[in-house]
Amino acid sequence: MSKIAFLFPGQGAQSVGMAAPFVDAVPQARELFERATRVLGYDLLSICQDGPAERLDSTEVSQPALFVTSLAALEVLRHKEPEAVLSCQAAAGLSLGEYSALVFAGAMSFEDGLRVVQERGRAMQAAADANPSGMVSVLGLERQQVEQICQQARDAGQVLEVANLLCPGNIAISGHTDACERAAQLAMQAGAMKTVPLAVAGAFHTSLMASAVERLTQVLANVALRRPEIVVVSNVDAQPHPEPDEIRQLLIQQVCARVYWEDSIRFLIAQGFDCFYEIGPGRVLRGLMKRTDRKIPCRGVVD
Repeated sequence: MSKIAFLFPGQGAQSVGMAAPFVDAVPQARELFERATRVLGYDLLSICQDGPAERLDSTEVSQPALFVTSLAALEVLRHKEPEAVLSCQAAAGLSLGEYSALVFAGAMSFEDGLRVVQERGRAMQAAADANPSGMVSVLGLERQQVEQICQQARDAGQVLEVANLLCPGNIAISGHTDACERAAQLAMQAGAMKTVPLAVAGAFHTSLMASAVERLTQVLANVALRRPEIVVVSNVDAQPHPEPDEIRQLLIQQVCARVYWEDSIRFLIAQGFDCFYEIGPGRVLRGLMKRTDRKIPCRGVVD
């Protein structure tokens, strides 16, 4: 019998129209967006369906949008393959997706998760606005090479760090805009296959997000957290943490900390998980899984 784990996507997976396959499939998915409107104070589904793309891509909107859309996708899977949902024994989420994973695992309520994600998005948008910064995906180089490029590309006082270890040969760097541009040039000179600027507002998972930490700490202090009912792997260290106080502290650290996604997937595979589902819009996580271990299947909710 397969050992099932669910994977929830993070920021960058959003696109106008992404909610349609889910809200049109089952009423429970649409109901989540109705509940979200009451929490957020605006019509999130309308933005997900009709845009404009500029608003959907803003951090303060894209984070709630992906959170709710991913949990709407979960409702579709619950309808289509209830046995897969009941059998799932672990979950992980890429950055923002960790909140979706925790809600699925019963560690926090949907409404509390959405309130935290809303404030997280606002705080990270404000931090990004304060510093011209961004992220670049570097394809085709090893971790050590990318670390060296970051050191070479940084000017005095600038931030440029490895932010996301996604899969073999796919590493996202994050920092001040001109440092990212220099690093992209150096990466190509070092033999990278490609560099891709990411559709995010700023240097996520670096010290440039430090101003967001205080606000997130305040919000999480007022959220009831429970022990997850299944394993949830943390982005910060690629390990599960069952205690609510640990989860709270790791979510705070996650804003500025490196995301160990490849390591998280390898941890789950080492624990015997051999069937994965990408729960949410897009195909990013399926692509990363294929690059990490081609033999392990990773399915989407709708294809």
